[in-house]
Amino acid sequence: MEHHFYWIRIGDVPQWLIETPEPASGGTFDEPWMFSDGRVLPEPGPIKALISHPGEKRSFVFAGVESTPTVNEAVANVFRTIAPTDVQIFPVSIEGESERYFVVNVTKVVDCIDEARCQEVQHYPEGTFPEYEGEYRWIYGLRIAPSKTEGAHVFRLMKFKTAFIVSEDIKTALERIGNLGVSFERVTGPHEPL
Repeated sequence: MEHHFYWIRIGDVPQWLIETPEPASGGTFDEPWMFSDGRVLPEPGPIKALISHPGEKRSFVFAGVESTPTVNEAVANVFRTIAPTDVQIFPVSIEGESERYFVVNVTKVVDCIDEARCQEVQHYPEGTFPEYEGEYRWIYGLRIAPSKTEGAHVFRLMKFKTAFIVSEDIKTALERIGNLGVSFERVTGPHEPL
């Protein structure tokens, strides 16, 4: 039986908006995108996030323009249980919230994009952004090769770290928790008809 993988994206549901996490002591992180970069991070110390737009609290949201994965304790426990070697979990205090929240930092980057099966891939125009040379600007109808996922349950994609990919096991466990501010786009198997 084929195991499917999913790209977790911002859900089209009413939800609160949380700003990019920052040090609780004040200021900002030198690299505010670090929680979306697919690497092991040193312990950041106490972190906090402000609510930029009140709305329906969700158990899993992406915070700020950097799309920092921010989750409640039940969701954090899914990642701790199923994918303990694929992520780091950092506590984050959210303004005015007594419930515990966490940043999920994905530490695995896997080279498994199946470009030939993607619907459309866009590269950065040559010479425009030298720091992104060889990376994808965007991918529509993303497809990955499950055989190249190296046993990971949660990972970012080499050359397209925007995508937060999870296994079917993670997706099923998250859906059991519910109240998600995210959606799941399957990235394995045939494309579904439009």
